[in-house]
Amino acid sequence: MSDTTSANQTDEPAAPKRQLSLFDSTNIIVGIIIGSFIYEVSPVIAGCVPSFGALILVWVFGGLLSLIGALCYAELATAYPKEGGDYLYLTRAFGRALGFLFAWAQLWIVRPGSIGAVAYVFARYANVLWPLGNGGHALMIYAAAAMFVLTAINIAGVREGKWTQNLLTVVKVGGLLAIVVVGLLYGSGKNCSLSLTGDGGMDFRLAMILVLYTYGGWNEMGYVGAEVRNPKKNILRALVLGTVAVTVLYVLITFAFVCALGMEGVRHSGAVASDVARLGFGELGGKAISLLICLSALGSINGMIFTGSRIYYAMGTEHRAFSWLGNWHKRLGTPVISLLVQGTITLALIVGFGLYEGGFKSLVVFTTPVFWIFFLLAGVSLFVLRYREPDTPRPYRVPWYPVIPLLFCGSSLFMVWSSISWALDNRSYEALWAIGLLAVGMILACFDPRPRTPPAEKP
Repeated sequence: MSDTTSANQTDEPAAPKRQLSLFDSTNIIVGIIIGSFIYEVSPVIAGCVPSFGALILVWVFGGLLSLIGALCYAELATAYPKEGGDYLYLTRAFGRALGFLFAWAQLWIVRPGSIGAVAYVFARYANVLWPLGNGGHALMIYAAAAMFVLTAINIAGVREGKWTQNLLTVVKVGGLLAIVVVGLLYGSGKNCSLSLTGDGGMDFRLAMILVLYTYGGWNEMGYVGAEVRNPKKNILRALVLGTVAVTVLYVLITFAFVCALGMEGVRHSGAVASDVARLGFGELGGKAISLLICLSALGSINGMIFTGSRIYYAMGTEHRAFSWLGNWHKRLGTPVISLLVQGTITLALIVGFGLYEGGFKSLVVFTTPVFWIFFLLAGVSLFVLRYREPDTPRPYRVPWYPVIPLLFCGSSLFMVWSSISWALDNRSYEALWAIGLLAVGMILACFDPRPRTPPAEKP
């Protein structure tokens, strides 16, 4: 009897294990959200608003919208604490075709585009610290090295991936707080007036595109739901703690930037964090900030690599044509093939976008419309699943339903319109390329083979 049981256990396919604590889960969220975008986009956002007060308001507004979205995702993730996140919710609410389309978009557009944008920033600052040359080849070497090393770490095991994430997150948060202290100590009081009027421009669309892109990542918890301990409580806690913590940090760092440099100084700064650090530590401070940005970028890349591979794993377990992605390595305990495919596609996008001037912005424009389209559909799925599956246990329910989900859906719809209209107005056709790839996914979804059937149980 024991021999038979042992044999059956050996034959069972490997699957995710619940080994992520609340601390691990929160670090995944914070680590993914706080990448290098806050340093890259702060001057651009400052140029989109008329005053310091308006700048603080857009960051607070972005944090509030993110928290509203996190509350909606908390209900979905605690009701369905499995791998795949949005893929699972969209499949249950709208069918296999839309779930497949989401995973396709993540595989070819959203995930590699987001990782590639951060890798591009990492490469640029790494090349400042340890120059390999001025051409695009130097950036390619650094970006490829970051992808190779972090993908290898995540292939090695969940423990290695999560501790790498924890360490990088703690370091980057500590660095951010150090910049805040320097900015407040060495800043000028006359720069800190929170007036809502000023002489700056007003491009609310671009400001919110960049602000909410910088907040992106709080929804990643749903992708690793099957690996979170005590998911009924810890998923909600991680989502709320992570989102609120990042909002506070973003407001503090923005306040420090402006108090130290003034609005005009922030708007025209080529390296805003380095400029603030130099006030307290001279050139050494500038180099330290470059190192901090590199570590922040690595933390964000690592988190996205970790969570993104779980989407393709979930798709592979249900779609026969992509079953090769749905394998969980027994010994390593990770989705090895999904990690390798994700890394390969990301490097291809880095080559396509990152070697050209403005590569970072091009990758942002490339991913944003598709990203928000599926965010909108995930918000709608909350309504659909409450109606279709009323008996499903929901450890957490969104407060003030349906107001909160409607606000989330409304903000997502606004972002879809803003990103597409802004891209067209500025002749940035990267967004249209993304829509083209999405159309290919729609065609493939129409020819999706029947669901994979589990093997018959042995007698």
